[in-house]
Amino acid sequence: MTPVPADKVAEATTSLDAVQVLQGGAVVYWLEGRPDGHDALVRWTPGDGARDVLGPGTDVASHVHEYGGGAYHATDTGIWFCDAADQRIYRTTDHDPVPVTPAAGARYADMRPGVGGLWTVRERHEDTCVINDLVWVPASADEPRTVASGWDFYSFPRPSPDGRWLAWTCWNAPNMPWDGTTLYLAEVLDSAGTLGTPRLIAGGSDESVFQPEWSPDNVLHFISDRTGWWNLYRWTGDRIEPVLQRQAELGVAQWEFGYSTYTFLDDAIAVLVQQGGTQRIELLRDGKTTALDLPYTSIKPYLSGSGTTIAAIASSPQQAPQTVLIDAGTGRHQPLKSAHAHPASNPEPFTFPTRDGSTAHGLYHSPSAVQGPPPLIVKAHPGPTANTPLRLDLHTQYLTSRGYAVAEIDYRGSTGYGRTYRQALHGQWGVLDAHDCADAATHLAATGRADPDRTVIWGASAGGYTALRGLAITDTFTAAIAHCPVIDPATWRDAAPKFQAHHADTLIGPWPDTAPTYQQRSLLHHTEHITRPVLILHGDDDPITPAAQSRALAAALGPQADLLTLPGEGHVLRSPNSIKQALTAELAFLTDLPT
Repeated sequence: MTPVPADKVAEATTSLDAVQVLQGGAVVYWLEGRPDGHDALVRWTPGDGARDVLGPGTDVASHVHEYGGGAYHATDTGIWFCDAADQRIYRTTDHDPVPVTPAAGARYADMRPGVGGLWTVRERHEDTCVINDLVWVPASADEPRTVASGWDFYSFPRPSPDGRWLAWTCWNAPNMPWDGTTLYLAEVLDSAGTLGTPRLIAGGSDESVFQPEWSPDNVLHFISDRTGWWNLYRWTGDRIEPVLQRQAELGVAQWEFGYSTYTFLDDAIAVLVQQGGTQRIELLRDGKTTALDLPYTSIKPYLSGSGTTIAAIASSPQQAPQTVLIDAGTGRHQPLKSAHAHPASNPEPFTFPTRDGSTAHGLYHSPSAVQGPPPLIVKAHPGPTANTPLRLDLHTQYLTSRGYAVAEIDYRGSTGYGRTYRQALHGQWGVLDAHDCADAATHLAATGRADPDRTVIWGASAGGYTALRGLAITDTFTAAIAHCPVIDPATWRDAAPKFQAHHADTLIGPWPDTAPTYQQRSLLHHTEHITRPVLILHGDDDPITPAAQSRALAAALGPQADLLTLPGEGHVLRSPNSIKQALTAELAFLTDLPT
């Protein structure tokens, strides 16, 4: 196999998100995050193809929770979007965008139009305080009116088709939305956005409710993990009824606004079904499901439907994510814009025993031809509440084409395997995840698929913390590579955005009651345990994990640590030049390791 060039990896950095289809597939919108740092709103029509909606100086992005999402909503009569620069909401038709929110200081996300205005989530930063609420934005561009407040976080404001009701979800720290959320419903009393007394429909501190959505005939649906799996339900007005139940995940961890894992069609509900790392689209008609025969194994949580057409962002081990239209009647699928492809082989899913008698999961990518057991790169995904998608990853192909096997690990705490597996990491972050990655490497070495003396652990963000902890508390790995890692959980807890600031309270323990545990799990406080080579790469403008922590760790470790900071980069590298620099540094680091 010819080695994958660094330039090819660096150029394949366009991200696709938030697809929306209208008019039975005649109009499709999506967001493109481009290598030059711009976030463009794209519109596709059969006649014009894909074209940018807004001028070159306008980016579309929300900064609510810092992770954003839900940055636009399109209808047949106009588009509401959040300008990345000033975070105001604008409305556009075929004319210049017009602002509909005040100029001062707030951020917005997750917009849905109502009669005479717009429902949306607002976030205000006032001194050291961050306040989240639900607001009604009048079409007259008057001051937004708070309609729900008092909870730490809000999402999914969803008006009924007849305009009489509003549903939403909310939750309080230290819960994350995949731990416990609450679904409320209130009557809309007038055109000024006044709501009646909210009614609790579902959820609580031990139930994660996701994506309330209304059917065309005004029946409220939602996803809940009340059975241990994210399944689909509906509210009939006096009780909750299951719509689709099985041991599979029909929802995802809500890291961003605007996610959608099911959508209503003319005569069916299209549902995104995940089991482990594999996803598929199924159609629910008259209580029976049919899986669509599609060449995709990974589908982003942005399903959108109109008529009999589904729009999705889909990919496979050989195909990078691309926007596709799917005919629900025939199963025909049409890519709307070309995306990177690579003749990669399918990775091998595997399960392995853990040291405490449990089972965990991973994907094994075979290297190009090598003699004997190959060197192994164990990858710990970020999150940690996420999973490894079964789709083309050119970084992985960059490594396998140079003779390295790659194992991507869905350690306990990952999504795709039910609530019990997802919550197994509670109180154990930095221990269980690191041990699972080490046990995966041991299993692969025992089965002849890895050289135990040439095994490196790699991770980004929370996965970077896992990688460094794996090097510190096990003797499995010869080195570690960490991108934008969490270094000291206590310091990160103080520096993280409000949305994630309390995440460590469940992953490690309540602060400050468990302060000794935080210190024990800190990489800065126990640098003596890291005795093998480390490469740390960090964007200088990272708003999620401060680069200063990586500098401090590298200084404490001395000569055994290499640090590469990348100016102008955030939590995820976007510039092709920065990505190429990172790849070059990784390969040089791996090549220089003792054999």
